[in-house]
Amino acid sequence: MPGPGPRGASTTVTRSTLRQQIADALRDEVLAGRLLPGQEFTVKQIAEQYGVSATPVREALVDLAAQGLLDSDQHRGFRVHRFSVADYRGMVEARSLVIDGVIRHAERVGRTSVRAKAVAPVRRRAEEAARAARCGDLDIHINYDLRFWHELGTIVANSYISRFLHQMRVQSWVFAVPHLRSDPNRREWLWGGHEQLIDAAVLGDMAAARAVICASNEHALLWADRLER
Repeated sequence: MPGPGPRGASTTVTRSTLRQQIADALRDEVLAGRLLPGQEFTVKQIAEQYGVSATPVREALVDLAAQGLLDSDQHRGFRVHRFSVADYRGMVEARSLVIDGVIRHAERVGRTSVRAKAVAPVRRRAEEAARAARCGDLDIHINYDLRFWHELGTIVANSYISRFLHQMRVQSWVFAVPHLRSDPNRREWLWGGHEQLIDAAVLGDMAAARAVICASNEHALLWADRLER
């Protein structure tokens, strides 16, 4: 056991960083469709795959289970959670209600615009997400869409709300990825209104921002209807 002082602190930081790196890598595997819904694996398998000890792997898998991305089975290890269309609809509704609350709060306290300089990096994410949507490039679109919403959330909402919305968006992509990868017409269903939302945020036009977000949610629900048909 490491003693107090820099050495013990360094060991803790290293393990914590490794734990996060493994969690991030596995989440990317799920989002890339290389780990499919229902696919099972053990701590040992993941530890061997990444060439690390079992402890940070187990911690990373527990973290992902807490985020709703994995299911844990005491005897069989872990498996990728299988979300249903109903789950997806619930995610869209949940983030819609929370974002509407954020907008209403901003209107109530008179904080309805953000500085263009503050959102310059987010605008770049918006441009890349929209471009990837037009091209039907799913991997690039997911990457920039997640970064866009996460970074925008940290600007306009408190950290608890931002984390919740990010988790909802990750879960919705975990559900969507297997369906979209097999859809030759997926370009029609990749939403690309990110730039319009940034423009509305900079202008402080909450009505326009609400309209863009409503259009995004309606687009998502129309896609859910298509899956059910």
